[in-house]
Amino acid sequence: MTHTGEQQVPVGAGKLVERPALGVGWRAALTLRVGLLGWSFVLLLGSVLGFGLLTLWTTSLTVVAFWVGIPLTLLSTVLVRWFADLHRRWAADRLGEPVARSYSPTQEGSWPVQLWAVLRDPATWRDWAWLAVNSVTGWFTCGLSFLLFLCGVFYLSYPLVFALTPPAVFRTPLGNGFRLHGVGESFAMVPLGPVFLLLWYTTAVRLANLNALVIHSLLGPTAQAQLRARVAQLAASRAETVDTGADELRRIERDLHDGAQARLVSLGMSLGLAEQLLPQDPQAVAELLAEARASTAGALAELRDLVRGIHPPVLADRGLDGALKALALANPISTTVVTSLPGRLPAPVESAAYFAVAEALTNAIKHAQAQRIEIGVEFTPRPGTTAGLLTMWVYDDGRGGAALDAGTGLRGVARRLSAFDGTLTADSPPGGPTEIRMSLPCASS
Repeated sequence: MTHTGEQQVPVGAGKLVERPALGVGWRAALTLRVGLLGWSFVLLLGSVLGFGLLTLWTTSLTVVAFWVGIPLTLLSTVLVRWFADLHRRWAADRLGEPVARSYSPTQEGSWPVQLWAVLRDPATWRDWAWLAVNSVTGWFTCGLSFLLFLCGVFYLSYPLVFALTPPAVFRTPLGNGFRLHGVGESFAMVPLGPVFLLLWYTTAVRLANLNALVIHSLLGPTAQAQLRARVAQLAASRAETVDTGADELRRIERDLHDGAQARLVSLGMSLGLAEQLLPQDPQAVAELLAEARASTAGALAELRDLVRGIHPPVLADRGLDGALKALALANPISTTVVTSLPGRLPAPVESAAYFAVAEALTNAIKHAQAQRIEIGVEFTPRPGTTAGLLTMWVYDDGRGGAALDAGTGLRGVARRLSAFDGTLTADSPPGGPTEIRMSLPCASS
């Protein structure tokens, strides 16, 4: 696995997202539209199935007063949400952005309690509205695209159809005023085939995107739902940040108490004893002073290590680039560093990024059994602004199996990044390799 300075957008197999890149030939464009033709047929069947689910869900609500209506409504709700998730994935592939779910958390309790939670959820009624709308728009988007293609194929093969069908069929294609009397005259309909195929070719992508936009507008979260989710995320992030800060203060206090403070106490006792022995045993005083000097050196080293754990001096002096290279030099495993930074970043962002990479690197050293590690940092600015996205990755060729909930410290890294609205993802299949990818929104200085 390699990393370059060019930002890449992963696209899964089978995704039919058309990108306006130069060099895309007619074959690729035709392959895209043929794929969309298959999806049009599938989505057209989905419109019919969606109408059936709408009927089932509506019927279950009408009999909810009876006991049987409650489990039937819950079952139909599960089916509708599963069906909606399939369409969300389709729309995400078409639009190139995820269509998030906005359902309220599942309520624990009896069936009536769960039913009441479902009925109170605005996303449930948006699903209902989407089923109703999709039953109509599916025919005007996917159905129209499929129909244009069928018409094109039909008229291209019209002479063959004319020859194989009974005399009473397909003889007046344009009405009673225009009647075909033989196979030779049927060739007059063939030019309509390319016309319909051209219409299909030019509208297939637009109709598919229109269908995806309808799905996104009805099944995606509303602005109010996004605001609620954002507030909840910030509240959780703030709570985790406060907890992390408290843990860090307790760690510093513990390190000071058990390390430097103990050495300073020992130093004070040694100096007091030397003061008492000075008139009587100068030789013992010399030994005590030597011991005190060693304690002073040890306390100073521990204080430096503690300060380095709070904010490494190399980070303040040389920035994130230099600090990561220094971190790689001290690594017992062969480590390369690839950076693409416009300059210095805000100090809090540099500190968060440094410690996030350092923790991910420590996890790789301890758990991955890797032979090679790669650290990458890249800043991608937003056009016209100094703000952008700082992306970091730590790649190793070890045994894999890393996960956020596996107790390897990645959860702590995620908490540290969440304080800056950052994210962390782990791609670590069993057997390796592992890539820990982190991102932080920030501004360059």
